[in-house]
Amino acid sequence: MSLLKDTQDLQTTASKVGEFGETAAAEYLKRNGFRLVASNFKAPIGRNRKGVQVTGEIDLVALDGETICFIEVKTRTSDDFASPVSAVDVRKQRQITRAARVYRKTFNLKHRLFRYDVVSIVLLGKKAPRIKLLKGFWNESKFKKRVWSGEF
Repeated sequence: MSLLKDTQDLQTTASKVGEFGETAAAEYLKRNGFRLVASNFKAPIGRNRKGVQVTGEIDLVALDGETICFIEVKTRTSDDFASPVSAVDVRKQRQITRAARVYRKTFNLKHRLFRYDVVSIVLLGKKAPRIKLLKGFWNESKFKKRVWSGEF
């Protein structure tokens, strides 16, 4: 019974760390000239192999000048084991890319410049968190379907 309680406490703590990170990232971006447009945008992006609906989420959508930025925020209490950025793997990038396509289509932004950024936050106890913005962390080209022409 206490093991279950401890697990729930960890999940609550993890979600609080994530919420704090998103708030800190939004403030950081505003201080650096970004205009925030949306947070926690969720959209259906397809179905998995079992036929279950999959939802993609974009933590922050912001404008950097005229460029639309789809921003993933990763917050960790330590980077001793791995950088927060290491959690933005290909699977996560694919989900965000698909959600961003829905966003652009929904708001008729097909011809606007856009990019995918990551904000990495490491909490340092009582010190100010270490925040790093990685502009253009990935692009859609790796997720484009390849068409075989029948030639080698």
